[in-house]
Amino acid sequence: MLTKDFEFDLPECLIAQYPTAQRGASRLLQMSKAGLKDGQFGDLLSLVRESDVLVLNDTRVLKARLFGEKESGGKVEVLVERVLGEHEVLAQVRASKTPKVGSKFCLAEKVNVSVLGREGEFFHLRFDDNGSVTSLLEQHGHLPLPPYITHVAGDEDEARYQTVFARELGAVAAPTAGLHFDDEMLNALRAKGINIAYVTLHVGAGTFKPVRAEEISEHVMHSERYSIPQSTVEAIREAKAKGGRVIAVGTTSLRALESAAVSGALHAGSGETQIFITPGYRFNVVEVLLTNFHLSRSTLLMLVSAFGGVEKIRAAYRHAVEQKYRFFSYGDAMLIEREQ
Repeated sequence: MLTKDFEFDLPECLIAQYPTAQRGASRLLQMSKAGLKDGQFGDLLSLVRESDVLVLNDTRVLKARLFGEKESGGKVEVLVERVLGEHEVLAQVRASKTPKVGSKFCLAEKVNVSVLGREGEFFHLRFDDNGSVTSLLEQHGHLPLPPYITHVAGDEDEARYQTVFARELGAVAAPTAGLHFDDEMLNALRAKGINIAYVTLHVGAGTFKPVRAEEISEHVMHSERYSIPQSTVEAIREAKAKGGRVIAVGTTSLRALESAAVSGALHAGSGETQIFITPGYRFNVVEVLLTNFHLSRSTLLMLVSAFGGVEKIRAAYRHAVEQKYRFFSYGDAMLIEREQ
């Protein structure tokens, strides 16, 4: 298929710049075999069944963006992509001139950094100061809001661009479908008998990159770390044995589960995934997907098209634009039943 098959027109005014006043106050577009139905996120409680299992991604977003100066005095911006250890990271670096191996710069007026090398589009950096990378980022870093959000991250974003169940530090972007949940909704789901399980997939900055290749088969997918605990595998087996459905909250949860089941059976464990889900993919685990609306020409739009059907997703997105749904990270949600 061609990348242009996954383009759509979106008025800029529909890109949500801020979250709703309360978590869970967003709209929900239901896409099932019966068609499309407009609703509210709170409707989810009546749409799930007692035998279902809901799978959440518990990754936590790093304060991964830092600003500073090179030794020459030039400005530099660093966006950490991945923490490699106590003192080293892979990161995107923006500067007037490409940093050379061995060069140094100072971030946030306090954090000294050396360039160790380069790996593709990322720079291998060492934080030369005492203290771990994660502690230095928490002290001096800024929350890395997506490129389509135009304001600088503030106190509201510090709270609302994390899920209420975030615990495993390592992402540079939030698993945004999870942002709709508050503790009240999670407690109500548990009270109904819904089993809630967790995976971890540390979302990378590559999630925002449009596919540049003309044919989607030519696209090289970015790599992300994931982990599936044995308790989640057992929760899924139990749900399926009872005739329940596996509901993935977000494309990240789906990608983690499908990555751990490429052989056909789901296995616990950790690893790297470059799984690129496009139309024609056979899903082994997930039957229902709760997700936000995604960017034109993105790998995530291709994923939901594979899950719900290309033409059905096109129709759903046209409907969402016509009905003025809010798009992207702080936007509204979709609940999609798998086509096959």
